[in-house]
Amino acid sequence: MKRELKGSVVVLTGASSGIGRATALELAARGANLVLAARDAEALEDVARECRDTFGVQALAVPTDVRDEASVDALELVAVERFGRIDVWINDAAVYMMGSFEECPTPAIRELFETNIMGVVHGSRAALKAFRRQRCGTLINVGSIAGKISYGQATPYCASKHAIHAITEGLRQELRGTGIHACLVVPATVDTPLFQHAANYTGREIVAMRPIYSAKRVARAIVSLCERPRREAVVGSAPRLMALFDHVLPWLFERVQRSIVERDHLGRRGQTRDGGNLAMPRGPHAVDGGWKARRSPGTKLLATAKTGVLPILTTGG
Repeated sequence: MKRELKGSVVVLTGASSGIGRATALELAARGANLVLAARDAEALEDVARECRDTFGVQALAVPTDVRDEASVDALELVAVERFGRIDVWINDAAVYMMGSFEECPTPAIRELFETNIMGVVHGSRAALKAFRRQRCGTLINVGSIAGKISYGQATPYCASKHAIHAITEGLRQELRGTGIHACLVVPATVDTPLFQHAANYTGREIVAMRPIYSAKRVARAIVSLCERPRREAVVGSAPRLMALFDHVLPWLFERVQRSIVERDHLGRRGQTRDGGNLAMPRGPHAVDGGWKARRSPGTKLLATAKTGVLPILTTGG
């Protein structure tokens, strides 16, 4: 049955920008009450205010660092104290990093894992505390096509998304028959500020690989899981085609994907190597990253004459 979201209580991490911000607005438009979490208090309050003023829902801004388990536990307590329950918990907080595996500093990789993996661990465990008491609830983890296939120059990020997929799959098996759902969202490249925020050890500008999907499209997929929990929601055709390509012809996928990353995920302009928002939040805080306007819209079909294969739909991130 479709769940009515009006009056429901949703906790959402990573709510200050990108997919999280778009999801907060989509949920507010459907009348959900929100407990929003992110590191940047000012940006987070901007989102909460927009939800309250535009849609008339209750929206709390709770500055939270998902790397800190005590902070995430406090987030759960605030939600329950304010609303008496949690209907949906969405783990969206994530950071991005590019650079060869050897060039990415070990402390930077550890920071990425703390946010992307341990943030989901902390959020999932906090959500389950509430859900076990209630004997119901929906946990939604935001994964990625990078959790199904990997690509060079983003090895630690891909590893973190593979971990999220594994955590969600394992939880789904543990939770069977409990009334608690564990769901996974699988987007490809999304038009958000993720790439502007990214840690970059390549020495070149990071650009969004095509095809590029809108954050609102991913937000609608997340909302659909809130309404009708199910195993997985894959956003767009590109992730399905990439996973199929990797499964059927893995040797060719690895060969082709390497050249795609080099040509379509790294720009020509040089960029100083730095840790991006791994340790501290960084603007811009917006739904969109401006990539669809900057880059040619739609899909990008690549034909490889040397191999004689049909055109391949590509993406990344």
